Amino acid sequence: MLNIQLARKYARAMFELAQEEDKLVEYGKELAEVREVIDSIPAAGAFLSNPQVDNQAKKDLLKKAFEKNVSTEVYHFLLLLVDKRRIGLIDAVEDLYRGFSYDARGIVIADVTTAKPASEKQQKKITEKLEQVTGKSIKLRLHVDDRLIGGVVVQIGDKRIDGSVTGRLMKLRKELLANK
Repeated sequence: MLNIQLARKYARAMFELAQEEDKLVEYGKELAEVREVIDSIPAAGAFLSNPQVDNQAKKDLLKKAFEKNVSTEVYHFLLLLVDKRRIGLIDAVEDLYRGFSYDARGIVIADVTTAKPASEKQQKKITEKLEQVTGKSIKLRLHVDDRLIGGVVVQIGDKRIDGSVTGRLMKLRKELLANK
């Protein structure tokens, strides 16, 4: 719980800096790239998160990996996380930053689950329909679950729309059992 609160503070600070400089998207991409690189090399993540490793060694690694590949602000933000012994929170910070950025830009994440992978055409149709319904820009996060049999389940925040065959069968079953 404490880690999420700390991550939220750092993400909020980075978000506010990005807003001031009108670089929400750019800094978001850079934070995502940093996270991807660190997550793709488990030894690097373990090294950076290890409290027994000297901060200067961590900074040297970050310098080699990111100094020329990200903006000065994001690079210095990473160094700050090392100084405060919070670099292990980079995944949570990036997640929270993305959420703040999407909110500020009017983008909503829709988790869309289908029985089979959705085609580009289906994704476009789903996005357009959800944008009509919500009045906001939609970013799809796609999932596949063959237990759905067919149809689609959409989750936006705490709202769930179940248009799957499995969902309809379960609803029918409840109705039939209620009428006994």
